[in-house]
Amino acid sequence: MQESENDILRRVRKIEIKTRGLSNEIFAGKYHTAFRGRGMSFSEVREYRMGDDVRDIDWNVTARSRKPHIKIYEEERELTMMLVVDVSGSRMFGSGERLKKSVITEIAAVLAFSAAQNNDKVGCILFSDRVEKFIPPKKGRSHILMIIRELIGFEPVSRGTCLSEPVRFLTNVNKKRCTTFILSDFMDSSSDRAALDDALKIAGGRHDLVAVRVTDPREAEMPDVGIVELRDAETGRKVWVDTSSARVREHYASVWRERSETIAATLRRNRIDTAEVSTDGDYVTELIKLFKQR
Repeated sequence: MQESENDILRRVRKIEIKTRGLSNEIFAGKYHTAFRGRGMSFSEVREYRMGDDVRDIDWNVTARSRKPHIKIYEEERELTMMLVVDVSGSRMFGSGERLKKSVITEIAAVLAFSAAQNNDKVGCILFSDRVEKFIPPKKGRSHILMIIRELIGFEPVSRGTCLSEPVRFLTNVNKKRCTTFILSDFMDSSSDRAALDDALKIAGGRHDLVAVRVTDPREAEMPDVGIVELRDAETGRKVWVDTSSARVREHYASVWRERSETIAATLRRNRIDTAEVSTDGDYVTELIKLFKQR
């Protein structure tokens, strides 16, 4: 059942209260430490001194003044964070109290408010097997609340997943280096692994990519509950499964392990820092662990 506008606004406010508090108390400083200093901006020109890097010489000023001058750089005071968020059908799964969608939304909100604490811009790309919506980076509380509202109420055109599409879009739309969080279960329905590898390699050379993989315990292990009908959230395909069969359960778990290792290997190969978050776990702990790794 589709939520009413008032229901969505109430949920936005509830998420703001919870995640803004976490950002203020826990994440703002850690975000600053983990992601500051990634970019440098021009500050001024001064005369060359013994020991300065000759690669910083400003040849135009040197020619005009007839004395060697170098460019001085400083850390960029303003960064941009991009949230690349999975809105495919599989995000609607959850075997406990929380759906993957709910966890992804909360994490996105925490990250956005943490960036806002540092006066950074925040943008968002919503994707399925295509780019569903692009929200250009801006500053301010009202902008972040608008992003949260979209994460709660947005209805995608497609239910599939193709990770290479939003990554390519990110490279094309953001020419300036930015910190990018990809929030997804990484259950890519596309069979073109090479396309994802190429997209991550190109984007990783330009941006600071971080993966947050959100999963549910029942995706890794099937319980023994007899004969049940299962439906693929992205394709709609239905199948009857005898979960009382140990062989069936082991095959299910084996497929999941193989798929997870493929995902992990792809991220490692492209040197992307990763946080693994479960719907029944504590995402705060996992995010802190991620920030400390950097």
